[in-house]
Amino acid sequence: MEQDKPPSTTRERTSEFLREVWSLALVKAGAAEEESSRVLQKAAELAGWGEEEARRLAKELVERLDSQRREYERSIEEGIRRAMSRLKVPRREELEGLGARLDRIEERISALRPRGGE
Repeated sequence: MEQDKPPSTTRERTSEFLREVWSLALVKAGAAEEESSRVLQKAAELAGWGEEEARRLAKELVERLDSQRREYERSIEEGIRRAMSRLKVPRREELEGLGARLDRIEERISALRPRGGE
């Protein structure tokens, strides 16, 4: 099966590694948010906070976690960009531009070929 085939090029290995790291980071962030919610609930019970106070603190915690998660995502994305630039991996736009140039060259070559099998 094609999917079972291990990545062969540096680019493929790097892409696979980065996908795995990103996936793991998202799983860990989700687990941290769940754990934080459980801890807050337990703290509310122990401190004797009312429902309204617990909700306010939970909202504040969620906002902080969300902000930290976004900052973490930006940090990871920037690290990925730096790593990919060091590997000299072309960007999508560069590949599309190269493809367009090749198409134009192919058209020019076809125009130069003799017609009718001469």
